[in-house]
Amino acid sequence: MPTLFRFLFFVAVIAGLVFAGMIALVTFVQPVQREMVEIVPPARLQPK
Repeated sequence: MPTLFRFLFFVAVIAGLVFAGMIALVTFVQPVQREMVEIVPPARLQPK
């Protein structure tokens, strides 16, 4: 039974680190907004 508790503790620590990393990314990283242009060939606009 102590092995199960050790495993569950290890999994909880890993999950906590992943969760803390996600919170850090959301808090500290600001996305850069920019205009996006995609050129569509005229052949794709014509029905077949």
